[in-house]
Amino acid sequence: MSSTFHVIARYRTKAGATEGVLDALAELATASRQEPGNLSYEFFRGIEDDRQIVILETYRGPEDFELHRQAPHFVEIGAGRILPNLETRTITTFELPSAGNAVA
Repeated sequence: MSSTFHVIARYRTKAGATEGVLDALAELATASRQEPGNLSYEFFRGIEDDRQIVILETYRGPEDFELHRQAPHFVEIGAGRILPNLETRTITTFELPSAGNAVA
């Protein structure tokens, strides 16, 4: 069965940290898009609350997301520079089933 693995990450930055987090996310996104299992990596800043950030990631499968989390660029940029500057963080994952298994 062919499917794609989707990740929605919701961040709220600590006061005064948003610009630094966005800069680091730009670096992380560039590196993440080069991963063989990554299909897309986008992030957005909130309009109503500019300390809110949403990241939308798509991978070939859950194992590719796990490889992403172990990649040196994630460890250095994500865990080392972004996570310490967050007030809250929520990660939600979804799997899109293959077309043959979709329910209308």
